[in-house]
Amino acid sequence: VPVLALNESPIDPLGAFWKRSFDFLCSLSALIVLAPLLALIAAAVKLTSRGPVFYGQKRMGLDGSTFTMWKFRSMKTDAEKETGAVWARKNDDRRTVIGAFLRSTSLDELPQFWNVLAGHMSLVGPRPEMPFIVATYNEEQRERLKVRPGITGVWQISAVRGEPIHANLEYDLF
Repeated sequence: VPVLALNESPIDPLGAFWKRSFDFLCSLSALIVLAPLLALIAAAVKLTSRGPVFYGQKRMGLDGSTFTMWKFRSMKTDAEKETGAVWARKNDDRRTVIGAFLRSTSLDELPQFWNVLAGHMSLVGPRPEMPFIVATYNEEQRERLKVRPGITGVWQISAVRGEPIHANLEYDLF
């Protein structure tokens, strides 16, 4: 009888293969179908504010690996200059005009299909978290790192979506 399981995934290898295959095909299809919308959003971001179109942020993925999660930039270019990475607030004055719309409609999240295609994320799973927050996790909370993080999951469809991600770990663990 095993007493200790080290880094055991809750998904069996065959299930992981089918999940990854589904993620790959769906994200590729989404990127192709959404290409005109992605181009339109990119143009709107570029035309309404100075700076890059995309915003990349380090996040923790499967087995604690670090990757860059991409979003359309919705904040001013120097939004984190003085504070570093902090959670966005409701009616955040750091948002750009188009960024407020992108965030309210979650269109800023569409570039994450690239992360799914690359294998860093899944369509469904716990949200990838910033490394400095994962560093505060206890052993039970680190369980969420045993599966590939997702664009959406139980937390995102729950009634508490407006609260900070790290305050809803029980949803990710579910």
